[in-house]
Amino acid sequence: METEQKNSEKPHEADIIIVGGAYVGLCLAVAVKEACPQLDIIVLDAGAKDAWQHDLRASAIAAAAVRMLGRLGLWQAVLPEAEPIREMIVTDSRLNDPVRPVFLTFSGDVEPHEAFAYMVENRHLNAALHKKAAELGVKYQAEAKATDFTGHGGGVRVSLQNGALLQGRLLVAADGVRSLMREKAGITIYRHAYGQVGIVCTVAHEKPHYGRAEEHFLPAGPFAVLPLKGNRSSLVWNENEEEAKRLLAADDFVFEAELERRFGRHLGHLKLEGGRCGFPFALVLAREFVRPRFALAGDAAHGIHPISGQGLNLGFRDVAALAEVLVEAARLGLDIGALNVLERYQAWRRFETFRMGVTTDILNRMFANDFAPLRAARDFGLCLVDKMPFLKNYFIKEASGLITGSPRLLLGRAL
Repeated sequence: METEQKNSEKPHEADIIIVGGAYVGLCLAVAVKEACPQLDIIVLDAGAKDAWQHDLRASAIAAAAVRMLGRLGLWQAVLPEAEPIREMIVTDSRLNDPVRPVFLTFSGDVEPHEAFAYMVENRHLNAALHKKAAELGVKYQAEAKATDFTGHGGGVRVSLQNGALLQGRLLVAADGVRSLMREKAGITIYRHAYGQVGIVCTVAHEKPHYGRAEEHFLPAGPFAVLPLKGNRSSLVWNENEEEAKRLLAADDFVFEAELERRFGRHLGHLKLEGGRCGFPFALVLAREFVRPRFALAGDAAHGIHPISGQGLNLGFRDVAALAEVLVEAARLGLDIGALNVLERYQAWRRFETFRMGVTTDILNRMFANDFAPLRAARDFGLCLVDKMPFLKNYFIKEASGLITGSPRLLLGRAL
């Protein structure tokens, strides 16, 4: 990728300007550029050039997204660092219960030798995206904060904090759940704060996990244990805001003791690996995904509770849909920034996003509740699902993203 930092009175022109240099922005640039090399694409990243290398998080990548990454030539670089999720168990208990009965289990592949999801540390995924984007000639600007944009001469003009101007045919905002570009576009959102914080960290443990993921529903919210390469696991630990603040400020001894109360000793001694960080949870849904010469993608369009592990995968589905729409328009000689072109993307993605947002909201309300009759009802429901293989297979297919009507990339097909 070419790094451009010079200010200029004359705007630099491009076909597509993407604001946001994380997974969604870079993956969209790669998908479109590989199919249409003639399109000039610029990715603007407000962060420091190497900030992604210090990301402590890991992500669950569903089978459909794996197929897309494979088609784009990215998965081969990620696979050595990816851990397949071979099994998942679900428990529902109180923190001090001596036993945590397993109410629901998922196991098996969506296709022979194809896991329904893989766990990958974010830094490895980002490294593959940056490398591929550079090979394709995507222009990348670090420390380039977009502050505003306007329609200009049948295109869009983007202003940067350093005074530079860019002009293109289409602006894609992939700048996160607090998207400034979404605000500048005048797109309103529905937002509901959960009063929960997700504590994210990585732990090393003595015994192997054998690719098993665990979702423990505790009164404060889900406590997810997700397998990484080696005897290591990534944790997403829900707590209320006050308790999360205390835990994040505690020393390692106190933090590890509290962690072990929730994790248990079935994998032996635990040791915190690296630091820890916290992220507030909220449901955020954009009321529109597109405007003339403007589109939202990833967290800028939707932020959901991570209870289902689908946040990043929703963003990858946006990538697959938007890339297909733009590539088809470009090949037909249509204006890629025209509203009638972009509305196809909105129609493709908005309903599924709303459905997933409502589903995760209901699940979080159901399981972050210690009301005894509700606990009994949900545990009965989990046991019922566990005894119905066809229903479990349906949920696995949904989690994998391999659903009817998916964009071509999510089925592993070329654009």
